[in-house]
Amino acid sequence: MKIGLNATCFNDRPSGARQRFVGIYSELIKRMPNDEFIIFEPVDCRVAGWFDDLPNITAVHTPIPSDGRLRKFIIGFRYWPNVLARYSFDIFEVLYLPLTRSPTGKILLTVHDIRGMRPESSLFDRILFKTVLTRALKAADHVITVSEAMKKELLSFFPNISISVIYNGLDASRFCNISEHDLSTFRQKYNLSEAYILAVGHFEKRKNYLRLVEAIKQLRDRGVVCSLLIIGNDSGERSAVEAHVSASNLSDSVKILSGLTDHEVRCAYKLCGLFIMPSSYEGFGIPILEAMAAHRPMVLSDLPVFREITNNQGIYFPYDDVGQMAKAIEIGLSSNAERFRLIEFGKEQVKNFSFPNLAAQMESVYRDMK
Repeated sequence: MKIGLNATCFNDRPSGARQRFVGIYSELIKRMPNDEFIIFEPVDCRVAGWFDDLPNITAVHTPIPSDGRLRKFIIGFRYWPNVLARYSFDIFEVLYLPLTRSPTGKILLTVHDIRGMRPESSLFDRILFKTVLTRALKAADHVITVSEAMKKELLSFFPNISISVIYNGLDASRFCNISEHDLSTFRQKYNLSEAYILAVGHFEKRKNYLRLVEAIKQLRDRGVVCSLLIIGNDSGERSAVEAHVSASNLSDSVKILSGLTDHEVRCAYKLCGLFIMPSSYEGFGIPILEAMAAHRPMVLSDLPVFREITNNQGIYFPYDDVGQMAKAIEIGLSSNAERFRLIEFGKEQVKNFSFPNLAAQMESVYRDMK
């Protein structure tokens, strides 16, 4: 088969979509050595270089930027028709919206979430996103999404699509080669307290960090000694979180870090006393897998996808109830029995999200589509 991958959405910024792409497709391309993969790269990133120069990969460097929806659309509108006409793809996979259709072969679309239809977006943005998504789903021969919860959400809007679930994944072995020296160096570099609470994710409203700060304040006001570390890059909400930390007199208890290396983030997981993911909306939740791989207990907002990932074995709280969030944190910090249960469960559960297993599922989708 000749398979085209529209990867012009990726750059060097960390993201769950990028982690999924590199992890699954590295294994997938190795599994399919007799098939040809054409990777279309953005102008600002050498995407094919992430795959160790595998012999069945050809890179096509495009003029399309990885960021900027309007610029991507305008440049892509001129670029794709002529370029794709020169190829005869069996499958052309689109990894972002809007969908670009190849004149030959089957079209495969991956959808991570549909946050653009959430109430947090403006009415205009919701209408635009739904229009773009509807056209993409109608044009695609098959859709892949990242969880059963996300599949259910998509089918509630578009009940007639052909859709499969392939989870996001993790290389859990990367959490096994972290030395005590690495951990000590990381703690000293960032002056971290013992057994802090950790949250990981870019600063967006849906990450719910403002309520998390309020929960920490409630705990401190009740005399519970705890500190919070948030790791993530700014996506528009960092200044609001920092202002809330300052107004709550929590500057000595809440630390925010951005721009860390992948190894430093893994050190942060290993050192934390408790991991928390308080999101109001997610299509998946890769940090949950990372906390499992680091053998850390966790408390989570009560989202269907989080219950799915953790098989209903976690400690959950309503994302919009600060008091219940604080209560869950306190249990996660103080109950040794719950902490042990969560850690032991996570050690086994994370094995279900290995990249080789997910790549085998992706290959089956390709073979079925041919």
